[in-house]
Amino acid sequence: MNKIRIRAAYGLAALASLAFAFPASAQDRAAVERGNAKFQHSCAPCHGPGPGDDGREMLPGTAALQIKYRGNLPALLEERSDLPLPVLRVFLRQGSMSMPPFRPTELTDAEIADIAAYLAESSKAAARN
Repeated sequence: MNKIRIRAAYGLAALASLAFAFPASAQDRAAVERGNAKFQHSCAPCHGPGPGDDGREMLPGTAALQIKYRGNLPALLEERSDLPLPVLRVFLRQGSMSMPPFRPTELTDAEIADIAAYLAESSKAAARN
């Protein structure tokens, strides 16, 4: 059932990605800024760059994605261009492997949308570098 939801989310993501082709408005920039703040608070402790507090080379979420994707996709979420809102919502609400799901009281739908906006912008910046 999860695979079906993920496939459906990727289909919706293809349609949603068209929205990112247009210039960003002030409202969009505000969403990106809010998304960055929420990403740093809720996601980066596991999925950010750099070593962990335990002395390991990478944080656990980043390390897990590096193993899973074997270089076919970036391990850092901020470099990924395949995480639009529908896909991100599935992973955050359903969880994945060792990643727990986030309840709406932990991350609202609006906050997930802001994180998706931030990841869309951060992936563009990573592609330019």
